[in-house]
Formats: sequence, C-alpha cells, structure tokens
Amino acid sequence: MPDPKALRSLLARYADLRIAAPANDGNRRALDDVTYTLCVMTATSTIEDALERADAMLAGAAKATATAVPPPATGTPAISAPSRESAPPRDDSGVTLVA
Repeated sequence: MPDPKALRSLLARYADLRIAAPANDGNRRALDDVTYTLCVMTATSTIEDALERADAMLAGAAKATATAVPPPATGTPAISAPSRESAPPRDDSGVTLVA
C-alpha cells in the first residue's frame, strides 16, 4: 500500500496537469511522468485503472484510520481518583497545610 499522502499528492498533480491541457513538451513530459508513477504505485498498466485503484486504496486507508481510533469516552471514568475526604493528610509529607 503506497503512502496515502504521496498518492493524494500524485493525484492532485495529475489533475492539475490534465486541467492545464499540456500545450508544450515540458507539460506533456510531466503528465507522462505522473501517469507512469501512478501506474507503478497502484500496480496497474493504464491511467484509468490507476485512478480507480488509487480511489479504492484511499477509501480503504480512510476506513482503516477511522476504525483504528477509539470512540470518545462517555459517562464516568473506569478508574477514579480517591476522594480527598477519605485520605487524611500525612504528617511526614513535608507540606504545611494552612486552614
């Protein structure tokens, strides 16, 4: 599984180059490079397959991340701190309590 950030970055670059409608050799080469890299990262041979696979990979990564994070705790905590009323002050603590 390629790094989702790298995959998103390549997809954005591909979209930018496609929108730019390559008019010169530099843009065409850049689009070819990004297309090749997307195909390699997704283990496909066509850009159409690469885009489809990249979407599926990113959806799978999003699901894995969503299930890895535990839900927020609700209600009372499982372990609570002891009540201050039940613990008498200690004389050997080195702290002077002032009322």
